[in-house]
Amino acid sequence: MKFSEMPYTRVDFPAVIAQAQEIIQRASSAKSGEEQFEIHQEFNKLMDHVRTLYTIAHIRRDGDVTNEFYDGEKSYYDEKLPELNAVTNEYKKVLFATPYRQYMEEKIGPVAFKSMELEMKSFDDSLIPLMQEENALASRYSKLIASAKIMWEGEELNLSLMRKYMRSQDRNTRKKAWDAFSGFFEENQAELDEIYDLMVKNRTKQAQMLGFENYIDMGYCRMNRNSYTKEDVQKLREQIKTVFVPLASRMHKNRQARLGVDALRYYDMGVYFPQGDPAPIGTPEEILESGRKMYTEMSDETRDFFNMMMENELFDVFGRKNKATGGYMTELPDYGVPFIFANFNGTSGDVDVITHECGHAFQGYLSGQDPIMEHADITMETAEIHSMSMEFFTDPWMKEFFGDREKDFLSMQLEDAIRFIPYGTMVDEFQHIVYETPELTPQERRREWSRLEKIYMPHLDYEEDPFFSKGGFWQKQQHIYNSPFYYIDYVLAQSCAFQYKVWMDEDYKEAWKSYLALCRLSASKFYPEMLRECGLKVPFEDGYFEEIVEKLEKKLHA
Repeated sequence: MKFSEMPYTRVDFPAVIAQAQEIIQRASSAKSGEEQFEIHQEFNKLMDHVRTLYTIAHIRRDGDVTNEFYDGEKSYYDEKLPELNAVTNEYKKVLFATPYRQYMEEKIGPVAFKSMELEMKSFDDSLIPLMQEENALASRYSKLIASAKIMWEGEELNLSLMRKYMRSQDRNTRKKAWDAFSGFFEENQAELDEIYDLMVKNRTKQAQMLGFENYIDMGYCRMNRNSYTKEDVQKLREQIKTVFVPLASRMHKNRQARLGVDALRYYDMGVYFPQGDPAPIGTPEEILESGRKMYTEMSDETRDFFNMMMENELFDVFGRKNKATGGYMTELPDYGVPFIFANFNGTSGDVDVITHECGHAFQGYLSGQDPIMEHADITMETAEIHSMSMEFFTDPWMKEFFGDREKDFLSMQLEDAIRFIPYGTMVDEFQHIVYETPELTPQERRREWSRLEKIYMPHLDYEEDPFFSKGGFWQKQQHIYNSPFYYIDYVLAQSCAFQYKVWMDEDYKEAWKSYLALCRLSASKFYPEMLRECGLKVPFEDGYFEEIVEKLEKKLHA
């Protein structure tokens, strides 16, 4: 079914909750493992229907943030979904304690039960008012960011549409665009500070109500970190500081020489060539058609996937004034299909949508064929491997998108992935500091960010920018506000994608075979076990980044 034709009705939460309670009653008195499983599938089907309707409203609201009807629906779900969390938590307690645990573990897997344990540990009915407030704050932040109206050469643009000019070939244009971008955040700094301060206090209170020392451990539970700890992540950060940051600094030194500038300023961020970074050729519609050609040639599975996406209008990727910023892949479980939301803006980021977001969607398409819903409940450090690795697996087709600048794009792609690792790690360390010391003032938080920038990104010069130079850059990072601790996942995934990059350059066919296996494993196995089964190394292992850096260094000078 085409997305535009999918019917929407507001979820009747009292009716859904009553239905769920009835299922819970039957689940608690199941007479066999088979009956327990049938009831379980029934409960999942009900929750899938709620998720489908909520997601349709969410996508349509993001498509036009001025649409009063869907904006109202978003507010409605922000308030009501925590109430549903209480019911799902109650159901999971019943399932977790089932006398048919062995049978159920064989059906849905041990990972599902570990995830249930973490979910129950981080939720209680008493948190519902705070969770509703947290949702409202997240929506307030998203709406503020989406409301940006920047006058640019007589045209009114949002933050997404400004990015093209922020990566302009002309350095003066870049500076002017970055200054306009920075100006929006400076102008709204008081509200940005207030929202985040309320969020930190809210999440800390939630954690303390459940007996956690602070929000960090609770945040790890909510991110479903079911096979590694904050201590593992800390060791990872130390490896990156000592081994990876020097590689990134050498790469930036080469970039500076290539650009022919005396120092890398903030408005040189994301710029790799003096003649301007490679931009995709063709219209947005033609970019999508090039994507169809690429995935048709790549494999039978990717061909079927992309055709299905196109035929059912499951892309909303063209930039519009009143559209929410950013991009994501989500799923519509009733229809067994993914959906991709993005904002094409004339930069290479448009192709990233066709590679990165399609990596997520392709995996979602494959897992949608699995009757066990829990297998689709992927942790984010795994989900991002699917997307970041797909960026590299599509490299042989980049001439389709960039013409005679194909090699420039491939060089930029690798360098940009290297550039990301220190930044992503810094975002994670910043959040650990914030939630470990929730009493920090907004000014103290900005000072901490500035201190971390000197460690992770020593090449960066903000000159006298009134917002960025005072440690405000993080306030543009939506994950820090709306998805706490969801960022180290990108770092873990990118490091695994680097393994695939090295592997595919040696043997594309075998690397692709491993990638397909990883996609199909989904969440049926724990993260380290799954990586090893697919022939990948686990990023927490000692010496992991030394080996990666050595191989990437060779590629940078190839």
